[in-house]
Amino acid sequence: MHSLIAFIKNLYDPVYMQGLIHAGGVPLAAAIVFAETGLLVGFFLPGDTMLFIAGVAAAAKWIDIRALIPALIAAAIIGDQLGYFLGFKTGHAIFTREEGFFFKRKHAEKAHAFYLKYGVWAVVLAKFAPVLRTFVPFMAGVGEMPYRKYISVDSLAVVAWICLVVLSGYILGERAQKNLHYIVLGIALVSMLPVIIGVTKEFLASRKSS
Repeated sequence: MHSLIAFIKNLYDPVYMQGLIHAGGVPLAAAIVFAETGLLVGFFLPGDTMLFIAGVAAAAKWIDIRALIPALIAAAIIGDQLGYFLGFKTGHAIFTREEGFFFKRKHAEKAHAFYLKYGVWAVVLAKFAPVLRTFVPFMAGVGEMPYRKYISVDSLAVVAWICLVVLSGYILGERAQKNLHYIVLGIALVSMLPVIIGVTKEFLASRKSS
């Protein structure tokens, strides 16, 4: 367990992640995206950070950008469809599922509330927020969003998410390499903004009602 926790912590180290991408290439990057989007236990994976670093790696010619972007888009779309159908099949059973190291019910509850509030827009907005990115496709299935609507909106959101983050790393290239830790920290802060705003609104609302 200690080695697993250490590995998870290392994933948030830009240099460590860069080494993984260099060693594993496009298949590893695609596997990380699939795990984060399609497997409920993948919520802890640093998707945005990995995408940006993969873009930087492509700029350095470690991996081919022409293979990278289509592979990542395919992995995210397939992962999202898996999440949707898991939610559609299992329904609300997730709210009674036993908690474990890789599953916290509060994440599912927050994603459910987010989906109920924003509906189809939740599918788009969730792509740019950790944890929600993992659970909202599942909640779209639980909420029985019409599949044609879901896959069309989700596919467009995936393309926007992948291209924006990967191409940012690719365009910045060597400049990003020199300041990688600071840029990754900035990405993490920006990606957490939806969650921070949501928590702040809930806090202010509770203060007003009390």
